[in-house]
Amino acid sequence: MDPAEFVAAGLYDPTSPDAKERLALLRWLTDRGFTAVEIAEADADPGLPLEALASQQAVRQGQIHSRRESARLLGLSDPALERMLLASGYPNGDLDEAALTDMDITALRSFVTANEIFGEEPIEQFARVISAAAAKVAEAATSLFLAEVEQPLIDDEASPVVLAQANLAAVYSLDTLPIVMEALLRSQVEIANRRARLARQDSDDTMVAIGFIDLVGFTPLSRRLDDAELSKVLDGFESRASDIATAHDGRVVKHIGDEVMFVVVDPNAACEIALEIVDAVRGLGRGVRPSGSVTYGPVLSRAGDYYGSVVNLASRVADMAVPYEILVTEELVNAAEKWSMSFVPAGRRMLKGFEEPVSLWELHRAE
Repeated sequence: MDPAEFVAAGLYDPTSPDAKERLALLRWLTDRGFTAVEIAEADADPGLPLEALASQQAVRQGQIHSRRESARLLGLSDPALERMLLASGYPNGDLDEAALTDMDITALRSFVTANEIFGEEPIEQFARVISAAAAKVAEAATSLFLAEVEQPLIDDEASPVVLAQANLAAVYSLDTLPIVMEALLRSQVEIANRRARLARQDSDDTMVAIGFIDLVGFTPLSRRLDDAELSKVLDGFESRASDIATAHDGRVVKHIGDEVMFVVVDPNAACEIALEIVDAVRGLGRGVRPSGSVTYGPVLSRAGDYYGSVVNLASRVADMAVPYEILVTEELVNAAEKWSMSFVPAGRRMLKGFEEPVSLWELHRAE
């Protein structure tokens, strides 16, 4: 297309100060096969800058089918497909709108097959777990690109074509992700299987230690720090917590604002994890003051998370801890080996949601 055609399509103003760069981007896009209509549609979408158009197309490859056609290919009713799509993280859409690629249909067919083995409801719940994990990976990858690649290019006043090329290169790098994800998944399945069996070896219940580590005074701290400093504190807290829990055969279950929840089978390891996280986070400075709790007992393990009174108790006890203090329950004290830890009585406390006072101890390393 020549400049006059871009002008006629409403895509190009030759009198604009950035006319030269704009024209170069438009020609780069048309050289890649985009039509003026496709470019105009992207230009009207605030969520899809032209610099990202080629990369957006590269993300979802292959033939695209409507939801109605996809349901037919999968042998599902339209409502059944919609339930599966919602569970898998796809937003609502029109049945006749082109939405699902061949790859999407292949993935959904795996869920249809699994439905016949495990049942529809359990597989939909499993799909939600996978979707949530994939969404977190996608958002992390996007944030990484925007902060570490695109923003520096913008700061250096890179041309639109250079930005578009960087976006496309980032998408091509996703080709390595399935290999990484498969290796990590297989490793984590092995670890999770072993952890689940160890947690049930002496009981019909799943017996684990649950810990919470909180940043006391985080709200006023967040008002004092700018976004970059606050991000550094949170990244330091979360990365240290994850590495320490993993090193002791545990796992950070989730981050809840300025708090992390971890799980581990061994109560001694739980104590060590809590102590090490508090020590590590203390070193972040900037007024960061960690505290926490550890409990031990039977829990309900479901969809990668943990539930039950033991979890609720750990959360409530963590709320009682003062800066640099780790409070533990009687069940944890009884389960832990005393030679490696020291437990100082901290009295009986009334906790929200519990009818009787709860006996607590302060956790310290043995002298």
